[in-house]
Amino acid sequence: MAGVIKKFFIASMLMWISPIAILYGFNHNLLPGSIQLSPYSATLWSGFLAVISVNMVIAFYICLAMKEPSDKHEPDPTFLAEAKASVSQSTTSGEVDGSSQSRDKEE
Repeated sequence: MAGVIKKFFIASMLMWISPIAILYGFNHNLLPGSIQLSPYSATLWSGFLAVISVNMVIAFYICLAMKEPSDKHEPDPTFLAEAKASVSQSTTSGEVDGSSQSRDKEE
């Protein structure tokens, strides 16, 4: 569980840091070639690259999530038992009493 939280935290930080760093770099002429661009072009390029960087971080996080073993995460048995009981209770009460919508309309 700690590994999942760590990956989420890193991805979240990168989603904040990377576009801000790109925008800062373009606005302060820290990136090579950004001095030669007009202010309009620099704004367009920095915004475009900031959006692309966020999408790359999201894709990276999705790839990390897909690589996680699915058998590693198993639900809590007590939660499963309570959920099954709740579902069976709602289906049996729904058949006996009618649908919940009709009961709400009558009230």
